[in-house]
Amino acid sequence: MSDKIKVMIVDDHDMVRMGLKTYLMLDPGFEVIAEAGNGQEAVTLLDRGIPQGQPDIILMDLMMPVMNGAEATKEVLSRFPGMKIVILTSFLEDELVVQAVESGAVSYVLKTVSAEELIYALQGAYRGMPVMTGDVAQALTRGLRQKSVQGDDSGMTEREREVLLLIAEGKSNKDIAEELHISIKTVKTHVSNLLMKCELEDRTQLAIHAHRQGWVSGR
Repeated sequence: MSDKIKVMIVDDHDMVRMGLKTYLMLDPGFEVIAEAGNGQEAVTLLDRGIPQGQPDIILMDLMMPVMNGAEATKEVLSRFPGMKIVILTSFLEDELVVQAVESGAVSYVLKTVSAEELIYALQGAYRGMPVMTGDVAQALTRGLRQKSVQGDDSGMTEREREVLLLIAEGKSNKDIAEELHISIKTVKTHVSNLLMKCELEDRTQLAIHAHRQGWVSGR
């Protein structure tokens, strides 16, 4: 039985798929088991069944004809809830990053990343851990602030919600303490409570999860 991570590549450019497949097949930890030229084709392949089994990860382009990456991500996850999807794109627009996160993608990675960074993102996705470069994280933060989604606080206090928004803005514990006029120790307590309530491990995951759940509200 193979321990390799099974990957499906979805991109409307043949050369991009070929390049990604060639690189991943050189890594002993990965196996490319399927390719698709757009989101609809990917959904169809998954529905029909792939001889090597379902992929562990789908490496999904964002801008594609017929069905784009965000639409395909939603469709795939509605049918295969456990699937891990990494968006790989040339576009770094705040709205697109938020759209990808909302669709359920584990990570959003630019095509300009190094091979090592891509492998790291795929390995993280396999474990269900979001991986984002600094530029993408900043775009997500801007998108979160612009959207200012109102939603259920799921048991969070008003102060925790304020801390959550500041975390999504990339503020440090010291910055949060100064802005809310509370001690750094108190901030750390709020952060710990938020991570515990959301069952997450770090601030990036918290910001992403908060947006998905509609917990980020405008101040």
